[in-house]
Amino acid sequence: MLAWFKEHIRNSFPFLEEAGLLVAVSGGIDSVVLARLCHTAGLKMALVHCNFHLRGEDSNGDEDFVRALAEELGVPVFTTSFRTEEYAAARGISIQIAARELRYDWFGKVLDAEGYDYLLTAHHADDMLETFLINLSRGTGIEGLAGIPAVNGKIARPLLPFSREQLFGYLQENGWTWREDGSNADTKYLRNRIRHRVVPELKQLSQGFLEQFGRTQRHLRECEQILEGHMDAVRDRVFFRKGERWTVAVDDLKALDPKETYLYYLFREFDFPVDEIRKLLYAMSGKFIVSDKYVMLKNREELIITPQKEREKRQYEIPPGTREIFTPVHLQFLEGEATGKSSANTAMIDKDKLKYPLVLRKWEKGDYFYPLGMTNRKKVSKFFKDERFSVFDKEDTWLLCSGKDIVWIVGHRLDDRFKVAPDTGNILRVVLCDS
Repeated sequence: MLAWFKEHIRNSFPFLEEAGLLVAVSGGIDSVVLARLCHTAGLKMALVHCNFHLRGEDSNGDEDFVRALAEELGVPVFTTSFRTEEYAAARGISIQIAARELRYDWFGKVLDAEGYDYLLTAHHADDMLETFLINLSRGTGIEGLAGIPAVNGKIARPLLPFSREQLFGYLQENGWTWREDGSNADTKYLRNRIRHRVVPELKQLSQGFLEQFGRTQRHLRECEQILEGHMDAVRDRVFFRKGERWTVAVDDLKALDPKETYLYYLFREFDFPVDEIRKLLYAMSGKFIVSDKYVMLKNREELIITPQKEREKRQYEIPPGTREIFTPVHLQFLEGEATGKSSANTAMIDKDKLKYPLVLRKWEKGDYFYPLGMTNRKKVSKFFKDERFSVFDKEDTWLLCSGKDIVWIVGHRLDDRFKVAPDTGNILRVVLCDS
């Protein structure tokens, strides 16, 4: 098995041969075999271990075992402890998800702080089959059936071709010890039920079942690559991005068939439920849906996607003499420059009519102004409607004000009361910059 492992590293993971590696070791069979294979193969390594304090003194025993293993191998070891149950309860998540979040976050910190290149985990062929069955039972796209990636960023999994039986046999052959986690036998967990009740039956269906399953997953991964290439082309055709905002025409989405599959893959990165997206296609303008990080708005015949942002400060004072500001928008204040005329991005203002400090703020219900060239006042909300502003456009727009009066809807329209006249002697030119 050592020769097979070395050949596998040379052929599939040559970048590991000269890299600094952290090997995640729980103390169980799989991770102990991985650590010893890496050490015997001459890879530069250290061990990392998380104590989740879920099994009383047994958890401390696991940590002691890993420390002793590192000492035997003559390699560094990094350990940490977590209050996993408290973490899970505070976030309303399962113990399994909490442990996963905690360990991978900590592994990343150790990689960066200690200057290692990759983290190695002991996932193997049986893990691939169990994950496939879990995802199949819950419903998933092709990526959920294609298997655990051998390399994902700084995480590498060099044991994926090996079965649990092979690893256990190699461990017994060498007389190595390991730690047994009693919770692995508890079938209240879905993975354990699959491991102990379903997988053994599947392996009896045919000789070499795991190898055949591995070939099937390779085909699925190749199909996934073809699918991703097609979806990238569709996404480039229907999505339009400006800054942090994406827009897509509703008619383009309605024309796609099969619609559910297209919607799933097009919007997967935004994490919107497909059923909600489909409903939004036929909803009234102004309806929206939210995910953890994004908002998607139906705006007439478009869907607009924008990141959710923390509520920003809605008012800023601009004292006299200010030449330039960068927050919340980039504005330049140029005194005495009479060249040019007012436009969407430039306001030519009679400075003598201004009261300082100026105020830059978001619009509020009841706001009105006198649009340049008009003698009657107009509600800002009506201006937004006439200019076909979306909800997001309204939230992104700033008003430059003098006292209670709106001077300029920044980037859109000057107030007629503050325009430059032929007899204006003191001109302030305000420019909205691109960055």
